[in-house]
Amino acid sequence: MKQVRTRFAPSPTGYLHIGGVRTALFCWLYARKYNGQYILRIEDTDRERSTQAATDAIIDGLAWLGLDADEGPFFQSQRFDRYREVAQQLLEAGHAYHCYCTKEELEAIREQQQKNGEKPRYNRCCRELTTPKHKNVKPVLRFKTPVDGEVIIDDLVHGRIKVSNQELDDFIILRSDNTPTYNFTVVVDDADMEITHVIRGDDHINNTPKQIHIFNALGVNIPKFAHLPMINGQDGRKLSKRHGAVSVLEYEQEGYLPEALLNYLARLGWSHGDQELFTIEEMIEYFDITNVNKSSASFDVDKLQWTNQHHLKKADSSRLAKLIAKRLSNQNINIDTNVNLNNVVDVYREKVKTLKELADSISYLFMDKVVYDPQSADKFLNAESVTTLESAREKLLSHEQWQVEPLGQMIKSLVKQTGLKFPLVAQPLRVALTGSTNSPSIDQTLWLVGKDKSLQRLSDAIDHINK
Repeated sequence: MKQVRTRFAPSPTGYLHIGGVRTALFCWLYARKYNGQYILRIEDTDRERSTQAATDAIIDGLAWLGLDADEGPFFQSQRFDRYREVAQQLLEAGHAYHCYCTKEELEAIREQQQKNGEKPRYNRCCRELTTPKHKNVKPVLRFKTPVDGEVIIDDLVHGRIKVSNQELDDFIILRSDNTPTYNFTVVVDDADMEITHVIRGDDHINNTPKQIHIFNALGVNIPKFAHLPMINGQDGRKLSKRHGAVSVLEYEQEGYLPEALLNYLARLGWSHGDQELFTIEEMIEYFDITNVNKSSASFDVDKLQWTNQHHLKKADSSRLAKLIAKRLSNQNINIDTNVNLNNVVDVYREKVKTLKELADSISYLFMDKVVYDPQSADKFLNAESVTTLESAREKLLSHEQWQVEPLGQMIKSLVKQTGLKFPLVAQPLRVALTGSTNSPSIDQTLWLVGKDKSLQRLSDAIDHINK
């Protein structure tokens, strides 16, 4: 069996969004499953719309996800000489011809066809010309599409697709400025790079018959095709920014783990029994392109967060601590070296859905002065709670074992001493320590804040009340 070679070929005319990422993932998984090779190709022939920023974002996004390429990135903009060379071969072999029709002539042909109720297409009037019909017109080069028969695509997702050649046009492969077109360049690249499997969105199905004809004209092996259904929003409409069609790097900024995003995208249109959560190794082992659904998948942010939450629970604590430290540093928050971020991660990972949420939840640990939520302060930092806070401070001052369980015992004794219900003791302490009523258990919160800071914050809260 010939070595499997897949390719992901984005155009750098915009950001890399989740639809592109899923395509890249399926290409990568298929190559990894069969010990093949996965190639990255940047299709940047659109010089006006392609940007270096978009190219960098694509490469950075794939790197963050860990979708490492075995070859590339290759850039189509660096292969123009090769495309022109192959175009000349097709011309000399009689598979292509120069078309001298002007824009006005082409428009007149189109208008007449529309009047006749015909499908608008080029009428092939230059197909058999032996001399130019216009001397001052720079010609385009058109592919000479067979007029009889049909193209059969045995698609790995959609099954057998038949297209009559009468439905196809003599499409342009070189423009009048000698620049190549998409359907031509991808065939030359796939042939030169010996791609065995083309896995891409099903918006390319209409391009496939044209490309198969070029493969045949060049006398090279035709890859197998797998066209993936599109991803829609939950409302069934085409994915847009409001649905989550944003740069993949924004998901990093929002605090998603790369393996969680890949897990979620793998399940968008593909399944392995009822299993929802996968490691990267499991995805490689179980992936089967023939198990991809034919119908469109719906993007669901809630399901993505659920998936991310499960991966956060399983992730290595020290790795998460490093990610959180970087995130806090980017927010210009100085990390107190007395705070053990591994401990913080272990306490909070069960309660949050993203790293962003985790970072926001623990920022109070690194404040010099706690900023009180007004409603929480009005309710719990008042004359009624000052005695409780003073008693807590007195007990903590002489408390030696700064661990969760002993601190929990100390709080219980304080509740017993005051005769108050537990929340009327815990909530004033929580607001004094964190600024709000949302935090882990009060013994865990004291443990995370540390003795010195806890004592200082209780003093600050008492001063706040007295003022």
